[in-house]
Parts: sequence; C-alpha cells; structure tokens
Amino acid sequence: MRLIEKVWFYRHPAKWALVPLLLPLTALFWLITSLRRFLYRCGVKSSTSPALPVMVIGNIGIGGNGKTPLTLYLIEQCERLGIKVGIISRGYGGKAPHYPYLINEYSTAAQAGDEPQMIFDRSGVPIAVGSDRIASIALLAEQGCQLVLADDGLQHYKMKRNAEVIVVDGKRKFGNGLLLPAGPLREGKWRLSSVDFIVVNGKSEADTGAAHKPSSSQENNVQNADDFSGLTTPVLAMDLAPSQFINLATGEAIGVDEFIEINSTVNAIAAIGDPARFFTTLEQCKLTLNKAQGFVDHHAFTAQELTELSASMPLVMTEKDAVKCQAFAQENWWYLAVNATFEVTDAELLHQQLKRLVSTC
Repeated sequence: MRLIEKVWFYRHPAKWALVPLLLPLTALFWLITSLRRFLYRCGVKSSTSPALPVMVIGNIGIGGNGKTPLTLYLIEQCERLGIKVGIISRGYGGKAPHYPYLINEYSTAAQAGDEPQMIFDRSGVPIAVGSDRIASIALLAEQGCQLVLADDGLQHYKMKRNAEVIVVDGKRKFGNGLLLPAGPLREGKWRLSSVDFIVVNGKSEADTGAAHKPSSSQENNVQNADDFSGLTTPVLAMDLAPSQFINLATGEAIGVDEFIEINSTVNAIAAIGDPARFFTTLEQCKLTLNKAQGFVDHHAFTAQELTELSASMPLVMTEKDAVKCQAFAQENWWYLAVNATFEVTDAELLHQQLKRLVSTC
C-alpha cells in the first residue's frame, strides 16, 4: 500500500506532515470542482441528454470500491428482466484504434482497458469505450440497447443521467473525509444525499471482527458506522461471494473447495484499488498465501515479472488482472471469480429501479 493511502485511510503518523502540506492543493481542487458544478447548474456549461436512459455507477472517492462487480450483477438482472443493456466506460489504460470503440470478440485489454474487457468476457453485452460518453451511448443505441449502465462517470456532468448509484468500500469508506490530494475524495460526502442508491461493498474489519488485522501503521480505519446516519438515500449492502477458480491457460473451472484441496498454498497478485481486500478474500477461502504482492491499479503485467512467482506453486490473481495476462498465461495461473450478492429486499429495490428506467424513458 502506498504511503499516501495509509495517510488517507488509516491513522498513519505521516499524516501530521503530509496532510498540512497538501491542504492548499485540496483547497484549489475544491474551488475548481465547485466552480465547474456551478457552471453546469446555471447553464453556462450545458449537459447533453443521451439517446438512451442511463444509470451511472460511480463513487465519490478513488477506485477499488466494487463498481465492476455491481455492474456485472446489474447486467444479470437486466437479462432476467428481458432488458437489453449496454455498458459505457472511459476505457482507462486502453488504447483503441478509434473512439467510440465497440468491444468485440477480438478485442484485448490493451485496446479496451482491463475493466471493460473483463465485463465483456464475462457477460458478452455491448460495451462502448471512449471519453465522449454521448457518442458511446449513440453507438449502443445502434446495437438495439434499451438501457445503459455507465461504469464510472459520476462526475461527468456533461452527460445527463436518469439514475445514480454510489458504491462505497465498506472497509475503507471515505478515509479521512478530505478531498484530493489531502484525502481520497473527488466530491464531498454531501453527494451521498443526491443519488438514488448507496451500495456498501462489504463491512469494515470492526464490523466483521476479521482475523486479518491491520499492521501497526494501519491502526483503526478513520471512519466509523455513522457515515450514513441521517441520510434519506437508501443504503444497500453488497457482498462479494467467491464462486470458482478458473485456469487462465486452459479455461478449466473448479469450485473453491476443490481448488483448496489441490492447492492449499499459493502465491497471489492483485492490481486493483485495494489489493489487501483480495488477499483477505483468499485467506477467508482457507488458502495459505506464501507471497501476496500488490500492484498499482490497472498495472500492465509482463510475463517476466510473474514467471518467478509461479515457478514453485500456483499463482492466483483477480479476474480483472487475468484479462491482461491471458496472452502469456502459464498452466498454473488461476483467477478467482466473484459474484455480487444482495439481500432479497435490497435486490428488489434495484430490480424496480431498472424496470422504471426502461418503462419511463
């Protein structure tokens, strides 16, 4: 974990030196973003109505909150409801031959970005990537889509939207509550009251009593259970359930219990917003981690840096990382597929929202 993240999310001693230095930049960030929102509200900058109804799935902080698992869950629900859904994404980390770019069976993570490619590989629904989200939505309309899920884009006020969902990491929540760069937030917590749903991904270690305790430099998450008190916005609880391990080279899929019987000790990598969350999930699956190495989010892996980790034992990674390693995968490389789950009452609220979006637009 980077030092700045320890300062943002945990009571690291370096906060006393770093935060005061960064506060002037945070004030400038607040001024610029506030002015931008004001210009959109008063009509100086115009927002465009897209060709299809849009539900934005975003966050007010840095990544790693669980937007992609929620997107996959909503895709499944749309299919059950008979709604033809499409996805738009900025395609971070990808370099497509043109934009907007419609992902196809020959696309790669290097072209589309790791998260859009992962969603396409899992779901097969139409996905358009590019910075011009309005153009991407128009492209999806040509594919016959009825509804668009925007993977991120909460702060993209140029695009009008019909519904907004904020995803919050239940473990890290909002860190020290400050805006970038002194804190992890892109918008203040006031934004929580303006959306349709808040989805909390998992619980904090204090809530779960998890055995995997933070190190001395990570004592006590800064936030507490009062983060959502007083809000009228519905707060839905989401959990990520491990489903199966899938071999990158062969495509073989085996259940979690069967995998552990064969491979009780593994090496693990993760290039996501919070690698520790993935490693904790593996430990909760009763796997012993010989070595767990985190990388920065969207890290572009090479065969050379992973070969050593898989020389003596299986290497396990996230599904998002797997799409970047498929081309040079070895036979003892696996990824863990996880599925988002909700309580019945919370799931029904999301179902009703999806149906309303299609029926009223």
